[in-house]
Amino acid sequence: MSTPKTQPKLFYKIDEVSRLTKLDLETIESWEKEFPFLQPGLTGSGQKIFRPKDVEIIQRIKILLDQKNVTLAGAKRKIEEEFGLKPTQNIHPDRLKKVLWQVRDELQEIAQSLEKRPKKT
Repeated sequence: MSTPKTQPKLFYKIDEVSRLTKLDLETIESWEKEFPFLQPGLTGSGQKIFRPKDVEIIQRIKILLDQKNVTLAGAKRKIEEEFGLKPTQNIHPDRLKKVLWQVRDELQEIAQSLEKRPKKT
């Protein structure tokens, strides 16, 4: 009789990431700011959760910084290259503002159309 394989986790809480990577929470949180492709989700209770790919990236960053003596900028470029991540593009603030206004207007229209619909009883 063979033992069943454990399913890989879909996400990890930040304390699990800290334990797996042997990094303190402050380091992980500072890397979130430094590396824009690290974007943890939040649970309903507000806890940070990371995808397995995020954990893999964090482990690679640790290796690059600790063992390879790469700078933060160098680590960012290397991770983007290795994981096929596109570097973040700088969007002009006026263009971004215009798009956000359009989205807001569309959402307001949707909300108004939903308010006009008769309620099901």
